[in-house]
Amino acid sequence: METNWRILATTAIAPIAWGSGYYVTETFLPPDRPLFGAMVRALPFGLLLLAFRPRLPTGDWWWKAAVLGILNVGAFFVLIFVAAYRLPGGMAATLTATSPIAIMLLAWLLVRERPHVASLAGAVTGAAGVALLVLRSGFAADPVGVAASLGAVAMSSLGYVLIKRWRAPVDLLTLTAWQLVAGGLVLLPIALVVEGAPPPIDARAVGGFLFLGLVATLLANVMWFRGLRDLPAAAVSLVGLLNPVAGTVLGVALAGEAFGAAQAAGMSLVLLGVVAGQPAVLAAVRRRRRADDVPEPADTEELVRVAA
Repeated sequence: METNWRILATTAIAPIAWGSGYYVTETFLPPDRPLFGAMVRALPFGLLLLAFRPRLPTGDWWWKAAVLGILNVGAFFVLIFVAAYRLPGGMAATLTATSPIAIMLLAWLLVRERPHVASLAGAVTGAAGVALLVLRSGFAADPVGVAASLGAVAMSSLGYVLIKRWRAPVDLLTLTAWQLVAGGLVLLPIALVVEGAPPPIDARAVGGFLFLGLVATLLANVMWFRGLRDLPAAAVSLVGLLNPVAGTVLGVALAGEAFGAAQAAGMSLVLLGVVAGQPAVLAAVRRRRRADDVPEPADTEELVRVAA
């Protein structure tokens, strides 16, 4: 059981790092270039990781890696861009908070991981907490924006579950590299058509891109995919609700954003949902592993050496 909680704790690095990306993007990166920023986060750092893991897909993993890259990186970022453009940020974040429910249902359908009542209750509680945390009055529900946001949830949820179903024949660093390169190649022409030529990049932007690429993309994705591989999808999906919590904490601490009773209540509900949904699913993992003591992978240590 301790091993399960440790894996879950390292998985939490991913949504916390993703949550920090909001502040870094708004503070350090060129404005109004979300697709360019997403491409830079994916393609160069995917190629860098591939240089340290010089192994190309073989057989059906050519198309599987492409599908995962499109679902988890390329199509996801495009749809998030559309949602952010047409919806208030709070509403987009609230819709995205439905992803744990989508992941649990897809995991039930594709990998036979039946969701526990506690996990579903935790997902609903967490989504309500996100709404209190980030939703503001006076929002407008643009149908295209709503469809894009829910599409992003569907795409990424399917991609995450397929990682569990397909079980790549390579380590997580290589699998992450394949996805980032495939997704980045999809984003490159779209960014050029929609946003035009790349903007000027100063030292602050370079620092921001390095943080987003190394921490909020490489490290975060490896930790997230590791959790998906080793834990039930329900447990991992609930941890993803820490994303808006991290973004809010950084916004309050570094940008002076408002934080009142509604935000405190929302954060409490998110944390309650994340914790309340875990014991049942992690107990199931413990029962399955009693007869098979699998050693811990060294992906984390290897990633640290790559980043250094």
